[in-house]
Amino acid sequence: MYVFKTSGVCSKEIRFEIEDDIIKSVEFVGGCPGNLIGIKSLVEGSTVDEVIEKLKGIPCGVKSTSCPDQFTKALELYKKKRNEQ
Repeated sequence: MYVFKTSGVCSKEIRFEIEDDIIKSVEFVGGCPGNLIGIKSLVEGSTVDEVIEKLKGIPCGVKSTSCPDQFTKALELYKKKRNEQ
C-alpha cells in the first residue's frame, strides 16, 4: 500500500496498491466522494502509464491541480522510486 499526501486539493491523501504495473485499488481520503468514487472505478485495472496519460494536468476550477492530477503525481513518484531500486 502506497500513501501520497496531496497538495492544493480537498483530498488529504491518496492510498493505492499496484501489482505488475496494474492499479489494483485506490482510495482518496477527503474530497468530493461521488467524483472520487468515479475516478476509483475508472482507474482500477488500468496500467500506471494509462492513468498518467489520461489524468495528468487536469485542473479543478481555478486551481492548477486536481485530485486526478494529484494521483498522477503519486504514480510518477511511485515509478521514480521503482526505477531507483
